[in-house]
Amino acid sequence: MKRGQAYRWGMGMAGLLAWRNLAHDRSRFVVTLVGISFAVVLIAMQLGLFLGFSDSATNVIRHTRADFWVVPKGSRNFEITMPLNERELYLARSVPGVAHAEALLVQFAIWKKPGGGDESVLLVGSDLNTGLAGPWNIVAGHLEDLRRPDTVMIDRLFAETLGVGALGTTVEIRDQRARVVGFTQGIRSFTTNPWVFASYRTAQHLTQFAESETNYVIGTFEPGADPVRVRDALARILPRTDVDLSEQFAARTRDYWMFATGAGASVLVSAVLGLLVGMVIVAQVLYATTVDHLPEFGTLRAMGAPRAFIYKVILSQAVISATLGHLPGIAVSLLLAKASASGAALVLVPPSLAIGLFGVTLVMCVLASVISIRKAMDIDPAMVFQR
Repeated sequence: MKRGQAYRWGMGMAGLLAWRNLAHDRSRFVVTLVGISFAVVLIAMQLGLFLGFSDSATNVIRHTRADFWVVPKGSRNFEITMPLNERELYLARSVPGVAHAEALLVQFAIWKKPGGGDESVLLVGSDLNTGLAGPWNIVAGHLEDLRRPDTVMIDRLFAETLGVGALGTTVEIRDQRARVVGFTQGIRSFTTNPWVFASYRTAQHLTQFAESETNYVIGTFEPGADPVRVRDALARILPRTDVDLSEQFAARTRDYWMFATGAGASVLVSAVLGLLVGMVIVAQVLYATTVDHLPEFGTLRAMGAPRAFIYKVILSQAVISATLGHLPGIAVSLLLAKASASGAALVLVPPSLAIGLFGVTLVMCVLASVISIRKAMDIDPAMVFQR
């Protein structure tokens, strides 16, 4: 038999023996798979929450078709900011390479529900003529409806929270009357404060914001312009502000909410704990499976089976357990992620995460099986002749 054929035969025999070892005690095998699946679900949910929070933290920035952002000096996130003087807008428009610049207003406001009670909301006022910013995923009403005075749009996820049962509901924002003319779907905020969209002038009126001030200046570059050079030119002419490209400002906002506040770190710690719990469960079960079959391993050693073959059997057990445990775990995770689309907390489990988690599960099971390999290697082949 050629060496390659012998190797494949050895691997096939190792895999078959590994499967028989696992399937011999079905109840224990089921416990192994449940433990692995539980670990997969736990890790997937924690990482999915992290990705969902990250997505929510930059939701509005990513859906704003701006190339650059002029923000108040020292701003660390999108939601909490200070006013800018409107003259910054005109200075930005004068910079070579800037095709367009406009003001964007973002303010916290108190929303009085029709049936009583208050809610804190984030009001976003944008220029409807350019479409650089504003609501998206509109599922009821039309963007043009926001051109009417004192009209707003909210997301359906928060309609009940805000006391809005249907379009046309009249509410109060900072003691100013406003009418809901549209619903969006799936626009969340990391701070859990609902987004409320309006035209720029309506937002100014509802928040009683000074006409000479704004929160942000956003804009686009001329075709062919060097983004870095134009950004640097904007920074020179606007020394009392910070100027970021869109992806830079999104990263700054995401890093603030996910790490500076500790929210993201707590989710990641939970994911690591899930991994450790999974490893403990898998290690215990795989170790018990190996110990239960020590006589069989002793027989193989007595028959002259090399140590490498024993390694293959035990590692094959880990691979089989990882594969069969990962499939139901990731299926449950995908179902839970899909269900979260209609809730306030978004869980994202993209294909890349599902595939990556299989690698994590495989490594977890292999590392756990290392504990049992030593036990199998320490057995005395003569034990098979003892009663």
